[in-house]
Amino acid sequence: MTATPRIAFLASPAEEAQHALTALAGRHGQHPPEEADVLVALGGDGFMLSTLHRHGGLGKPVYGMKLGTVGFLMNHHDGDGLLARLHAAEPAVLRPLEMVAMTESGATVGSLAYNEVSLLRQTRQAAHLKIDLNGETRLDELICDGVLVATPAGSTAYNFSAHGPILPLGANVIALTPIAAFRPRRWRGAVLKADTEVRFRVLDPYKRPVSATADSHEVRDVVEVTIRESHDRTVTLLFDPEHNLEERMLAEQFISG
Repeated sequence: MTATPRIAFLASPAEEAQHALTALAGRHGQHPPEEADVLVALGGDGFMLSTLHRHGGLGKPVYGMKLGTVGFLMNHHDGDGLLARLHAAEPAVLRPLEMVAMTESGATVGSLAYNEVSLLRQTRQAAHLKIDLNGETRLDELICDGVLVATPAGSTAYNFSAHGPILPLGANVIALTPIAAFRPRRWRGAVLKADTEVRFRVLDPYKRPVSATADSHEVRDVVEVTIRESHDRTVTLLFDPEHNLEERMLAEQFISG
């Protein structure tokens, strides 16, 4: 990174984030994302994810500052010393999941997920799902409220709330976690190699409809969903050394309450 990097400041619609955008752009200048050396995202984790979905293809590193409700993927907000923080920041390279969903109408919808892909029942009826790994059926029928596949970076989010494991960065694994499993009642999911292709097939989709969501992109009435780690897309997040992502994920496992 150059001594004075070209910065693209991006902010959520929240008033505090918009004020910070005005102040920081006035101090450091503002560049379009396509011409910037680094993107600075101002908001919460939801805004960080939307920034990655919108601009991840540019290959620019992203430094987030928390100006929202949840900020696991963000650094502390401080308007002073930004250039020094950018130069000292430590990178975390994330590889998203690719979801391909087939719907009852025959449409095929693709999307990326930096946190997780989740399947959820759409009605009061429990979902009935078959699970294939690399083309081999591993579970003939999972009766549940839903199921998800999480990346290491996303393993502390919805996955952890569903009692899934927190995965270390760089471990080359993903988490397969059921949501309120009814049968098999004691099935707690699995930790899989990152290159595993996971396919969910919806049993009785007309009586028991299911939606699939890749981060915030929802596809309803799916009949089959295939998930695999992306081979050609990565994003780099930047973190202050004292609050790097690996340390946060470790600390999360020792928090009570």
